Amino acid sequence: MALHLLKLCVGCDSIRDLEDWIATSTALWRRLGKPEEQMHTTRMVPKRMEELLDGGSLYWVIKGQVACRQPLEDIRPFTDPSGVGRCHLILRPVVTPVEPRPCRPFQGWRYLADKDVPRDLGAGVGAALAEMPDEMRRDLAALGLL
Repeated sequence: MALHLLKLCVGCDSIRDLEDWIATSTALWRRLGKPEEQMHTTRMVPKRMEELLDGGSLYWVIKGQVACRQPLEDIRPFTDPSGVGRCHLILRPVVTPVEPRPCRPFQGWRYLADKDVPRDLGAGVGAALAEMPDEMRRDLAALGLL
């Protein structure tokens, strides 16, 4: 069973905002002639890297809801110029909406067990939910209708 990470998506108000940020950063890497990797830098290095890289994803919390996920491709620890240990989370630049679930704010990231992850929105009713605007999904979830 895979292990996942849960993290607040600071600065994004919607899944679309996240997708736009990914497209902008990918275009920048391309213009600079660098590998087109999507990276997210975090201060703490996960101790359970092997489990995370065995099919794990980073689940993003947007505006108080677990909203989407991106598969983890690699975790690269490093030390910044001031001597602080950090890591780059290398993410596949594909955002998959998930069933919205309320989540309180927290700092850093949290582990999320495979059994606790929300289902991807995809086929059937999930497809209709995936097409719904983020704000409407959040409102319906807050009312207990999703």
